[in-house]
Amino acid sequence: MLSASHRVRQVARAMAVPSCSRGHVSHDSRDILHHIGNTPLVPLRRIGARLPVPVLVKCEHMNPGGSVKDRIAKAIVDDAEARGVLRAGMTLIEATAGNTGVGLALVAAARGYGLVCVMPEKMSIDKRAALASLGARVVITPNAPPASPDNFRNVALRLAGENGWFLTDQFRNPANIRVHEQTTAAEILAQTAGRIGAFVAGAGTGGTITGVGRRLKATLPHVRVILADPIGSGLADWVETGRLGPDGAYAVEGIGGSEPPDNLHRDVLDGAERVSDDESFAMVKRLVREEGLLVGGSAGTNVAAAVRVAARGGLDGPVITVLPDAWDRYRAQPWMQGWAS
Repeated sequence: MLSASHRVRQVARAMAVPSCSRGHVSHDSRDILHHIGNTPLVPLRRIGARLPVPVLVKCEHMNPGGSVKDRIAKAIVDDAEARGVLRAGMTLIEATAGNTGVGLALVAAARGYGLVCVMPEKMSIDKRAALASLGARVVITPNAPPASPDNFRNVALRLAGENGWFLTDQFRNPANIRVHEQTTAAEILAQTAGRIGAFVAGAGTGGTITGVGRRLKATLPHVRVILADPIGSGLADWVETGRLGPDGAYAVEGIGGSEPPDNLHRDVLDGAERVSDDESFAMVKRLVREEGLLVGGSAGTNVAAAVRVAARGGLDGPVITVLPDAWDRYRAQPWMQGWAS
């Protein structure tokens, strides 16, 4: 049996701060890109209190760049470097709602690339300012439909060709789907011990819901994968009928659209929930004030849809959704400005 004094010494050693050796403090020597992912999965204890199954949220806003898009930014650059199509000193260009641009800015800073971000004018002033502060050149385009030469994706493609820049092409790049299969989905499976009833998410590029949905269904065939879509987007109709719905205006940023991106695979999806701007932004306010989750507009869309799915019951496990980004990039938006009044 250990003596009392020996037990005290054991506890003291366990609680001790790592000692310094020759003036050096122990630290993690990996760069910031190695800290992307492994985000928390937490229950909505107040918003989900009376639901028949829990709603769990994947806190992607806690990535280093503040969004889920950090994952694909690093994955796309890693893939291009491995294939030898991206070389030192080159310039990256992407059509972005802002979050992928921030993720790419982190990668560009860490690895010495230039960066140009092409954004529709709908996107927040906060995102433009953040990208410029990170050293990106920001090009603003009209809110033009996909067929227009002024559409942000078409402008990015044209500028890439004219200048010899590397188009990271998040809407079509298979590395986008792959990283969510290999990391986001794997983390969710580990964090839930493989017990999941449904996965709910919006689609900007489609990479998150396609990659996570595909991996979850391969592991748990009973899982339902549901698109959370803003009212005004045509994607919910496309999921349900194969035909795009009418194209309308909506204020939520980064998800929905008037045509399905290549990385959104309809065969993975089981249904769709349509969510209005008002419902999305009201849910964001609840997430901030009732759950302490400092998130942006599309998190409200995802959670509103996830709560509906959970409320219907009939699921063998919790409903999982994603909090795509942080609130700091929407402070100037009217829907958040109104909270103070």
